[in-house]
Order: sequence, then structure tokens, then C-alpha cells
Amino acid sequence: MNTKLKIGLALGSGSSRGWSHIGIINELSKLGIAPSIVCGTSVGAMVGAAYATGNIEKLEAWACSLTKLDVARFLDISFSMTGFVNTERFHDFLNENIASDEDLIEDLSKVYTAVSTDLETGREVWLRKGSLIQAVWSSMAMPGLFPAIRHDSRWLVDGGLVNPVPVSVCRALGADIVIAVNLNGDIVGKRFNKPFNKTADKPGTGKNAKEGVGGKITELVKEYTNLSFFDSADDDEEQSPGLLDAIAASVNITQDRITRSRLAGDPPDIVFSPKLSDIGLLELYRAEEAIKEGEKCVQRKINEIEYVLGAT
Repeated sequence: MNTKLKIGLALGSGSSRGWSHIGIINELSKLGIAPSIVCGTSVGAMVGAAYATGNIEKLEAWACSLTKLDVARFLDISFSMTGFVNTERFHDFLNENIASDEDLIEDLSKVYTAVSTDLETGREVWLRKGSLIQAVWSSMAMPGLFPAIRHDSRWLVDGGLVNPVPVSVCRALGADIVIAVNLNGDIVGKRFNKPFNKTADKPGTGKNAKEGVGGKITELVKEYTNLSFFDSADDDEEQSPGLLDAIAASVNITQDRITRSRLAGDPPDIVFSPKLSDIGLLELYRAEEAIKEGEKCVQRKINEIEYVLGAT
């Protein structure tokens, strides 16, 4: 293996499927591959930051300990109209498992960049210095889940809207070889799961009659965490998808199209595409299977990895 190569790792967006990044990083490490350049979008920015700070094992342990109830507690049932995620709890999670508020990107031992999107102009924003936590949060601010983040007089949202797999960023930062992880390869066309019952979803009718808006938010919790102790509506292909389901599917379509275009124009040297389309937007408690699929992705391509890194 050519040890003089600068290896870049481009970790893509993909919500709960992003736990597979951990398995990929672990398997690459077993092969003696330690990228010196780490670029991430959305969940890729978060896992990449944990890797850059040496907290990847801590993050893995936390992810594998999650239960459906833990995920539900991250949702803000008060419905603030800016996002569904409880930002205070999310901030605590980042501090405990990724980095402190004082940690700066420029102090990391690896070159690190998080990709975000300028909400006003639609331009791609590379966060290469300053607060690591703010960079991660800005890259993960998926519309509908998180509020937009104010950064340098701009409102920033999820980087997956413009660059879902940041291969181009790795190359711009000097990577000789880019290893990319595309989490969006098989997500379009995924069947909607657990749609709302139309009657129950109407305010003032059915079981929401007593609960009003609060009841509808509880239905969102039920839909996206699959909590067994909540009653769920019967499946019916004619029922419309829930709000978060529609948001997630819309973002998935956008990211899939953009990913195909960008990877065609700037292909990575090695690309891993975990098959995890059955994992829903907020099914974070399925970390173990996502991590295992990440490990298998690397194992399936060992010959290609050795050829690319050894022959270059």
C-alpha cells in the first residue's frame, strides 16, 4: 500500500443510515487505512467529526445503546414550528459524544470540513474553521427536523441539499485518493411505512378529537419511531404519507438526483453504497445493523481497495 498518498474520506448524508459510516471507518482502520482528510455532509459531518476527535468508539457505543423510546425523547412534542428535534437534548448529545463547544476545526489532527447550504442563496458552504459543533449542526439542519443555523450572517441548512457526498471537497483539500460513502443509492421508490389513518388524522375526529395538535404530533412520534406501546393505524396504500415521511421522501429524491449528477462529474476512486433503504428517517435505534452493513461494504471490496491504494 502506498503510504505517501493523501487519502480523503467523503461521508455522505442519509439520516439514520449514517451509522454505517462507523462500520466503514472501523473496517478501513483494520486494513491500516487512516484518511488524513475527512469531509462530511449531514450525518456524515457528525460521524466524521467523531472520527476526527477520536470519539468514534464513544459514538458507536451510544448509538448501539439507543432504544425506540430514547429516539422519541429527542423529538420536541411541543411543536415549536421551527423543527421537530429537541435542540437542547441534541446539543447535550453532541457535547457528550462528538466535541465540546470550545473545540475548533483548525485544532484537529485531521483536515476536516462540513458541508452546509446557504438557505437564502442556495450556495454550497464549506465549514473549515471555527466551532466544530456549530459546523456539524449546520450541516445536519434538515428542513422540517432542525431549525436553520445562523452562521456568519447566513442561515444554514442541511448540506445534502447541494452536495450529498462531498467528493469534490476532498479533492479541493488535496486528497490523492477519495473514498466515498453514498447512502442514497437505493432510497428512491422506497414504500411509505405506517401511514396515518385519514379519519384519525383529521382534527376533532376519531382518537385525535381529545388531543388536537398534540395528538397529531404524538402520531408523528409513533410513525417514525415505531413505538410498540402506541396504537398505530392499519396500513392502507390509499392513505396519504405522514408529514415527516413526505419531507424525507422529497429530500431523498433531491439528494439521489444530485448525488448521481455530482458523482458522475467527479467520481471517487472507491465508493461504498450500503444497502439500507429499509431504515427510516428517525430509526436511529437500528444502529447495529447499519454498522454491520458498513463493515460488509468494506469487506466486499477488499480486492478493489488493495488494487487502488497499492497500484497508485
